[in-house]
Amino acid sequence: MIEPDLLQTALLLLPVGLLAGLIDAMAGGGGLLSIPALLWAGLTPVQALATNKAQAVFGSGMATLQFMRRGHLERRGIALAIACTFAGSAAGAILVQQIDSAFLERLIPVLLIAFAVYFWLSPRVSDLDSHQRIGGTAFALCIGLSVGFYDGFFGPGTGTFFAMSYVALLGYNLRRATAHTKALNFTSNLAALLFFLAGGHILWPIAAAMAIGQLAGAWIGAHMVMRHGAALVRPVLVISSILVSAKLLWGQLG
Repeated sequence: MIEPDLLQTALLLLPVGLLAGLIDAMAGGGGLLSIPALLWAGLTPVQALATNKAQAVFGSGMATLQFMRRGHLERRGIALAIACTFAGSAAGAILVQQIDSAFLERLIPVLLIAFAVYFWLSPRVSDLDSHQRIGGTAFALCIGLSVGFYDGFFGPGTGTFFAMSYVALLGYNLRRATAHTKALNFTSNLAALLFFLAGGHILWPIAAAMAIGQLAGAWIGAHMVMRHGAALVRPVLVISSILVSAKLLWGQLG
């Protein structure tokens, strides 16, 4: 039987899951909302990370399914990136349960702000594919492993990192980049979840309630991306990057 206080907290966090799923499907950064909300609810940092993965996997899975059904996802070409992302996220989830994440908290805001400036100013960020700078194998090994590790270890802004990497390195347009980002984000969420499961850190009533919101938010967000493309995703990516950075910097100063 679920304790009344836990059930009440779970219901209060359901709309947070919806909004986080909507933002994640469009540009990434839903963890900016969900992780602070889980910490506010009284979860320990590791419990917050673990429970966040348990609810986020539903949103990223729903978004991935929607993009796949509309033909925006190249399943064969993304296979190696999925494998590398899974391995990186698993390593990050194992490590975060043993050490402090303070170093990443200091580094990530700097990277996100730099990416936000790039996205806002670069004429290459549009609904048209552009020049590819590295091969698919190099992308999988460099980005899949590193961003996957970051997602398993910490998380906020993972979707933004993947999307920016697809645009800057593989020359994808924003709609195509977002579709492939969701597949990798689902992979990293699932891998981290499996290893958090082993640690017993997930509060399932809260995760289940937020997952309901995630499913609805991700469905809405994915359809908005497919309809509006760069006109929607570009400003949301920039705003998401700045907000995640501001939140992390504020936490360091507090």
